Amino acid sequence: MMNEPISKIMTREVITVKPEDKLTVVKDILFSKRIHHIPVVSGKKLVGIVTSYDLVKLGKGHEEYDNILVKEVMTPRIGTLGPNEKIGAAAEVFLENLIHGLPIVNEANELLGIITTHDVLKYEFLKEYPNHQF
Repeated sequence: MMNEPISKIMTREVITVKPEDKLTVVKDILFSKRIHHIPVVSGKKLVGIVTSYDLVKLGKGHEEYDNILVKEVMTPRIGTLGPNEKIGAAAEVFLENLIHGLPIVNEANELLGIITTHDVLKYEFLKEYPNHQF
């Protein structure tokens, strides 16, 4: 069922930010791209993640975001998976930790992609309804 590798359904063209970026950049990306998770990278290395929930719990008005850096808000310790791990492993992490996105990294902690609960749901839906068009 969910025994295929994550690399089959992960998003490879990941939108990222740097720790030194202003939070305004994050807000603009979240709203314009309609996403909820943005990995934070230094070079190619994953150093954290910032989410729409991080902005909510910050409790600041968006007019203050230009004075706040991503590194001040990001979550630096995050769960990751490798591209060869199974889709079921991602589903298990989502369910056990009540999270909705996981960066996919290689052995050097370089960002390769991201998988979300939406990706898993779409994967399962299309197995049942393969002719459905989105």
